[in-house]
Amino acid sequence: MPKFPSIVTSKLPAVQTSIFSVMSKLALEHKAINLSQGFPGFDCSPQLVDLVEKYMRKGLNQYAPMPGVQVLREAISTKTEELYSITYDPETEITITSGATQALFTAIAALVRDGDEVIVIEPAYDSYVPAIELAGGKPVFFQLNPDTFSINWVEFQKLVNQRTRMILINTPHNPTGSALSAADMMKLEKLTNKTDIVVLSDEVYEHILFDKLEHQSVARYPKLAERSLIVSSFGKTFHTTGWKIGYCLGPANLMAEFRKVHQFLVFSSNTPVQYAIAEYLANKDAYLQLPSFYQKKRDYFIHVFGQTKFGLKPSPGTYFQLLDYSKISKEKDTDFAVRLTKEFGVASIPVSVFYHKKTDSKFLRFCFAKHEDELEKAAEKLIKL
Repeated sequence: MPKFPSIVTSKLPAVQTSIFSVMSKLALEHKAINLSQGFPGFDCSPQLVDLVEKYMRKGLNQYAPMPGVQVLREAISTKTEELYSITYDPETEITITSGATQALFTAIAALVRDGDEVIVIEPAYDSYVPAIELAGGKPVFFQLNPDTFSINWVEFQKLVNQRTRMILINTPHNPTGSALSAADMMKLEKLTNKTDIVVLSDEVYEHILFDKLEHQSVARYPKLAERSLIVSSFGKTFHTTGWKIGYCLGPANLMAEFRKVHQFLVFSSNTPVQYAIAEYLANKDAYLQLPSFYQKKRDYFIHVFGQTKFGLKPSPGTYFQLLDYSKISKEKDTDFAVRLTKEFGVASIPVSVFYHKKTDSKFLRFCFAKHEDELEKAAEKLIKL
């Protein structure tokens, strides 16, 4: 093919291939145990698969309504009210999306204008900043305390000004596993009161909290809820990350703007899967028992990796655990993660990639949503360090 003259100026010049793709590819090449990318190493419920087949065979294989199928929006409304004591109108305040990442992008594209500032809490999931930049916004970064992964609200408030359009929060938090408390939410509520700031709350791990912690959704706080879009994901909840079905909750005025972008970005999401999830949500244990299911895996991970030289503090939530390797090596975390994959056969994610300045605190992120034998084999490999 003849070489076409370069006429493209990248809108995202600093963006490269995602670290998740890089580490998974490296794990495959070296036949390493892949604890890097955040997806379960086990299948979803056979009942859920049967339900998808049921609705496919019923012929529900064409476009769903733009906001999502009615029965699923109604089921989500009921679930949210039971959990957080707030009612979202299925007609105007709930939209089904093709995964949480699409919902986050859509929310940012709909509400962030040229020059608007968006406060991003670091370490931050890697899709946030590119979406802000594509919308013409300016990311303003705030770092969690490196020891406790908590927010110093006095310092945080210094970033808020008249240009602040949005505050993006994530709880439970990827990659640290930390979770915002009720006190955090009340401080955020006070901070945003009588402003035009929108809160975008990434709550995809809402059902994965441990040690009897209770998820503090912004939905629990009326003054926050009225200015917030909440994003969640059935992929994380039902072990179906490949199905890419999420949803967004928000007051009607914000959701109207969200849908203006959503309808031209994807229009609608997978129809038979929506119907299947709507029926499956009647089984409340599928999500109410998720904390105990994953806590057993977290505890087992801590047990087997406790025999290594890594430092660790048990993750409060998500299915990720940070390991501190500062007493093992002084290597950059990106180099150390590559070496562990190539030489020891275990892939992880270096946490510095979640910071815009690549802050290296000698942490690696491991996914423990795997079978116990896989976690045990990984620990056995890393004991040799």
